Amino acid sequence: MRTEAAKKPSVLFVCVHNAGRSQMAAAFLTALGDGQIEVRSAGSQPADKINPAAVEAMAELGVDMSAEIPKVLTTDAVKGSDVVITMGCGDTCPILPGKRYEDWDLEDPAGQGVDAVRPIRDEIKTRIVDLIASLTPAAK
Repeated sequence: MRTEAAKKPSVLFVCVHNAGRSQMAAAFLTALGDGQIEVRSAGSQPADKINPAAVEAMAELGVDMSAEIPKVLTTDAVKGSDVVITMGCGDTCPILPGKRYEDWDLEDPAGQGVDAVRPIRDEIKTRIVDLIASLTPAAK
C-alpha cells in the first residue's frame, strides 16, 4: 500500500526542440500517471511552438497539449528528476550521478503531417505505459 507521504518519482523528457516527442511523452504521462508521477519536459534548443501535427495526433486520443510551450533544458531540471528520458538530444543532456537515464530512439515528428506522427505517438504511449508500471509497481 502506497502512502501519500512517499515522494513521487519525477520524470524529465528531453528532445532537441521540446515541440513533439518529449511533449507527447509528458502529456501521456500526465494523463495516464494518475497524479503519481511528477512530469517535466525540456529541449536543448527549444522551438518557438509545439508541433501542430503532434497536438492534433494527441487530441485524437483525447489528450490536449495545445497550451504547452517548449521549455529550455536546465541542469536544475535534470537535478530535480529521478528519471531522465532522452529522445535525440545527444551530448547536450547533462549526465548526473544517481539518475536513471533512458534513451528512446524515436523518429522526429518535426515537419511531418499527422499521418506520420500517429505511429510515433502510439510508440510513445506504449513506452509510457511500461514506464508507469516500472515507477509505480503498487499501481498494478
